[in-house]
Amino acid sequence: MPTITLNHSMMKRIQELNGAVHDGPILTDLLPDIGCPVESNNGDEIEIEVFPDRPDLLSHETMAKAIRAFIGVGSPENKVEVSKGDFCIEVDQSLGGIRPIIMGAIVRSVNTGNSPLERDLFIQSLMDHQEKLHMTLGRKRSFSSIGVHDLSRLSPPFRYVSVTKDFSFTPLASEKEMSISEVLSSHPKGMEYSSLMEGLDSFPIILDSNDMVISFPPVINGSHTTVNEDTTDFFIDVTGFDERSCEACLLLICLSLSELGGAVESVEITGWDGKVNTTPNFENRNHRVPNRLIEKILGVSLSDERISEAINRMGGKLIESRTTTEGSERQERWADCVVGEREHVFSMPRWRSDIMHPIDIVEDIAIGLGYGNLPEVLSSIHIDSTPLASANLHRRIRMSMRGVGLQEIQSLTLSNERDQFEKTNWNPVSKVTTISNPISVDHTLLRQFIFPSLMNILASNRHHELPQKVYELGEVVHDGENKSRMSWACAELGAGFSAAKGIVQSLLRDLGADNSSVSFREVMDGSGPWIVGRGAKVFIGDIEIGEFGEVSPDVIQSFGIRTPVHGGEFDVGIISDSISDPLQ
Repeated sequence: MPTITLNHSMMKRIQELNGAVHDGPILTDLLPDIGCPVESNNGDEIEIEVFPDRPDLLSHETMAKAIRAFIGVGSPENKVEVSKGDFCIEVDQSLGGIRPIIMGAIVRSVNTGNSPLERDLFIQSLMDHQEKLHMTLGRKRSFSSIGVHDLSRLSPPFRYVSVTKDFSFTPLASEKEMSISEVLSSHPKGMEYSSLMEGLDSFPIILDSNDMVISFPPVINGSHTTVNEDTTDFFIDVTGFDERSCEACLLLICLSLSELGGAVESVEITGWDGKVNTTPNFENRNHRVPNRLIEKILGVSLSDERISEAINRMGGKLIESRTTTEGSERQERWADCVVGEREHVFSMPRWRSDIMHPIDIVEDIAIGLGYGNLPEVLSSIHIDSTPLASANLHRRIRMSMRGVGLQEIQSLTLSNERDQFEKTNWNPVSKVTTISNPISVDHTLLRQFIFPSLMNILASNRHHELPQKVYELGEVVHDGENKSRMSWACAELGAGFSAAKGIVQSLLRDLGADNSSVSFREVMDGSGPWIVGRGAKVFIGDIEIGEFGEVSPDVIQSFGIRTPVHGGEFDVGIISDSISDPLQ
């Protein structure tokens, strides 16, 4: 979960700008009530944890606004005024298949501070807010990315176009021009986000009327638009693929700047499809919530006045409480508004992108009331759980493995090509899922086999006494999809192929396999980690479910093990399809 470090002096300045200085509870007492646990407090700064469902609390300014609403200080109005601006962005048709969504805004006359220190704190806070939104709402810039620019250095109107990899400009933190391909291959930000540009022949660029590059989204801005201590007027662009994420990012950046006295102006966007749109839109969203749902979840009957007070503390507003005339004729889903019952209509700020269902409003009401003020009653909802069919199979596999003396372990899904394929003599089952930016040579892909992980476990424990018998029932990834496999490995003296076959026969018996359908076929081609002539594949009818055998000395030595090993690997999904559950 993201954390934010609040500076006491900056929070105080924001409150002063909004005429909301108060003597209420200190932050460390108040923040947990809002749902933000305090991680540390050294007197000057407070580090807090912000849950993923509240991206609107990731900056000093938005946090200060939420606190004012929660304690009832200052204006309760949540709608940010947007005046009509003179700026526009023309989007080229080619962007429809590259990075289709773009939104923009102008914010003027932002009070960034009265001293170099205050202005420096503002710039750092703005950049931190931008990056936290990239990581959360933007999903590491794949859903949306934000550009914040010094408006005084730009010449409108703007154009959003596509260019080839040979197109050159001077990126941020660079003193020389670089081509798009050079940015992606050698610039730190370019290398970090180059995976978002994979498979593209054309790349998105935002230009001003002088053909100066404003931004190369989602990677990096142009160098001449850099925000500095003298910047008070800003141009914000947001591009991406997810409209809800893009809008929330734009609104939250604008909200932060407006909290510092900034005046927000609209930007007219002519999209790649020719449609004209104006951003930002700060109109609140309305939500309908059945009174039945509030009482059912919170376990208490609330008056309209208490509901209104609770939602006001969360920055919302109860518009009206009424008898439903539009909705379902009967309750088909638990949050449906049924004709004839009582419902509440709430207005919530548009930047609260986390509110997607009536239950989210109920949660806000609970926080506004205070969880300590809710009645201590047991839940009246009783739902019997039913295990998944796969859970029954996994339980029986584990019981069988434990029954023959094997100990269960859990290893990483990350592995590498050498362990997975070169050492074991196995070929990839399907397309290998690789890590774009691995931080270790040992973790470069998502494994397709579990057996190599067990061999590494045995190697790490080779100084302990024998026998060592381990198994794992875990996840592998084949062609980008998760699959379940089971593998075991036993390091012991005096045991070999016969011991491995005994484990297989015990497993098949415990799973209820029909002996007449089971067959063992020798691994003839020398593939896999087995000694030639001491490895076998297991079939149910004509379907291969796995293989086992005595591990080759070459394979054992490649993993750094010095004792004989036998083992096996089975595809749990194929076992499920091939062997009927005897209990059903």
